Amino acid sequence: MFAFGFVKTILVSLFKKPATLMYPFKQRTVYKNTRGSIVIDLPNCIHCGICAKRCPTNAIVVDRQVKKWGITRSRCIACLNCVDLCPKKCLSNNNAYSPSVTQKISELHQSA
Repeated sequence: MFAFGFVKTILVSLFKKPATLMYPFKQRTVYKNTRGSIVIDLPNCIHCGICAKRCPTNAIVVDRQVKKWGITRSRCIACLNCVDLCPKKCLSNNNAYSPSVTQKISELHQSA
Protein backbone atom coordinates (compact mmCIF):
# COMPACT_ATOMS: atom_id res chain seq x y z
CA MET A 1 0.00 0.00 0.00
CA PHE A 2 2.89 2.37 0.79
CA ALA A 3 4.44 1.99 -2.69
CA PHE A 4 1.29 3.17 -4.46
CA GLY A 5 1.63 6.62 -2.90
CA PHE A 6 5.03 6.98 -4.53
CA VAL A 7 3.71 5.84 -7.90
CA LYS A 8 1.03 8.52 -7.80
CA THR A 9 3.60 11.19 -6.91
CA ILE A 10 5.90 10.07 -9.74
CA LEU A 11 3.12 10.09 -12.32
CA VAL A 12 1.92 13.55 -11.28
CA SER A 13 5.49 14.90 -11.38
CA LEU A 14 6.11 13.52 -14.86
CA PHE A 15 3.35 15.60 -16.40
CA LYS A 16 3.87 18.88 -14.52
CA LYS A 17 6.07 21.78 -15.54
CA PRO A 18 9.39 21.96 -13.68
CA ALA A 19 9.39 23.93 -10.43
CA THR A 20 12.69 25.63 -11.24
CA LEU A 21 13.86 27.89 -14.06
CA MET A 22 16.57 26.94 -16.50
CA TYR A 23 18.99 29.52 -15.10
CA PRO A 24 21.01 31.25 -16.67
CA PHE A 25 19.04 30.77 -19.89
CA LYS A 26 15.83 32.06 -18.32
CA GLN A 27 16.32 35.00 -15.99
CA ARG A 28 14.29 35.28 -12.84
CA THR A 29 11.75 38.10 -12.50
CA VAL A 30 13.02 40.79 -10.14
CA TYR A 31 10.28 42.50 -8.16
CA LYS A 32 10.33 45.97 -6.64
CA ASN A 33 10.73 44.77 -3.03
CA THR A 34 13.35 42.09 -3.75
CA ARG A 35 16.26 42.23 -1.33
CA GLY A 36 19.29 42.24 -3.56
CA SER A 37 22.69 43.72 -2.79
CA ILE A 38 23.85 46.66 -0.69
CA VAL A 39 25.01 49.77 -2.58
CA ILE A 40 26.97 52.66 -1.05
CA ASP A 41 27.02 56.31 -2.06
CA LEU A 42 30.60 56.82 -0.93
CA PRO A 43 30.86 60.65 -1.24
CA ASN A 44 28.06 61.02 1.34
CA CYS A 45 29.49 58.45 3.76
CA ILE A 46 30.98 59.85 6.98
CA HIS A 47 32.56 56.48 7.92
CA CYS A 48 30.86 56.43 11.31
CA GLY A 49 30.98 52.62 11.50
CA ILE A 50 27.40 52.11 12.71
CA CYS A 51 26.69 49.80 9.78
CA ALA A 52 29.71 47.62 10.63
CA LYS A 53 28.82 47.46 14.32
CA ARG A 54 25.23 46.43 13.72
CA CYS A 55 25.86 43.94 10.89
CA PRO A 56 24.90 40.51 12.31
CA THR A 57 27.33 38.62 10.04
CA ASN A 58 30.27 41.08 10.22
CA ALA A 59 30.12 41.51 6.44
CA ILE A 60 30.89 45.25 6.58
CA VAL A 61 34.23 46.76 7.56
CA VAL A 62 34.77 50.48 8.09
CA ASP A 63 38.14 52.19 8.70
CA ARG A 64 37.71 55.82 9.76
CA GLN A 65 41.40 56.77 9.59
CA VAL A 66 41.91 55.94 5.91
CA LYS A 67 38.22 56.42 4.99
CA LYS A 68 37.64 52.90 3.68
CA TRP A 69 34.35 51.04 3.53
CA GLY A 70 34.23 47.36 2.59
CA ILE A 71 31.74 44.53 2.27
CA THR A 72 32.13 40.79 1.88
CA ARG A 73 29.19 39.88 -0.35
CA SER A 74 29.36 36.18 0.49
CA ARG A 75 28.67 37.01 4.16
CA CYS A 76 25.87 39.53 3.58
CA ILE A 77 22.39 38.12 4.28
CA ALA A 78 20.57 41.23 2.99
CA CYS A 79 18.86 41.91 6.30
CA LEU A 80 19.02 45.66 5.47
CA ASN A 81 19.94 46.50 9.05
CA CYS A 82 22.79 48.69 7.77
CA VAL A 83 20.49 50.53 5.36
CA ASP A 84 17.99 51.32 8.12
CA LEU A 85 20.61 52.52 10.61
CA CYS A 86 22.80 54.68 8.34
CA PRO A 87 22.54 58.28 9.63
CA LYS A 88 23.43 59.83 6.25
CA LYS A 89 21.28 57.34 4.26
CA CYS A 90 24.22 56.63 1.94
CA LEU A 91 23.51 52.89 1.99
CA SER A 92 20.69 51.55 -0.13
CA ASN A 93 19.35 48.26 -1.40
CA ASN A 94 19.66 47.37 -5.06
CA ASN A 95 16.90 44.95 -6.06
CA ALA A 96 19.27 43.02 -8.37
CA TYR A 97 21.18 40.13 -6.86
CA SER A 98 24.97 40.15 -6.62
CA PRO A 99 26.71 38.26 -9.41
CA SER A 100 27.93 34.75 -8.68
CA VAL A 101 31.39 34.49 -7.18
CA THR A 102 34.01 31.76 -7.16
CA GLN A 103 36.18 33.26 -4.39
CA LYS A 104 35.41 34.93 -1.09
CA ILE A 105 36.65 38.48 -1.63
CA SER A 106 35.93 41.80 0.04
CA GLU A 107 35.03 44.89 -1.93
CA LEU A 108 36.91 47.92 -0.58
CA HIS A 109 35.86 51.46 -1.44
CA GLN A 110 38.03 54.41 -0.44
CA SER A 111 37.06 58.07 -0.28
CA ALA A 112 39.31 60.62 -1.92
